[in-house]
Amino acid sequence: MSESQQHAEAPRTPAKRGGGDPATRGRTTIADGVVEKIAGLAARDVIGVHAMGSGFARTLGAVRDRVPGGGRSATQGVKAEVGEVQTALDLEIVVVYGVAIADVARSVRENVISAVERMTGLEVVEVNIAVSDVKLPDEADEEEEAEPRLQ
Repeated sequence: MSESQQHAEAPRTPAKRGGGDPATRGRTTIADGVVEKIAGLAARDVIGVHAMGSGFARTLGAVRDRVPGGGRSATQGVKAEVGEVQTALDLEIVVVYGVAIADVARSVRENVISAVERMTGLEVVEVNIAVSDVKLPDEADEEEEAEPRLQ
């Protein structure tokens, strides 16, 4: 058998393309708004959280809900700073009267960190929580107050 026949009959190894792990080929960026939505929804899931944002922001949100296509903002009361591998969050919440605020804040922090890290892969370095109000049992919601009395 000639040397050229030996080379032709030898199994060929496919040429490796690109090189390295596919996960390292390119960048993924996550917008601040994406992290804010995830955090806002995770915070709202905690028992004892009545609403997100300050009274003024909630009033504007109630008006926005009445406008066709306005919809409720999942980012209300949430501010995120997103880097390449880490994020920091500031949340403003309204708690229900009678709950232990420290326990609610701890639960919000745990739920937000878990959701953001699981969904984005970013490390959450801090979650600052500001309790801006307490919802009393006899208080009407801002959404109800925004409704006109006469129709």
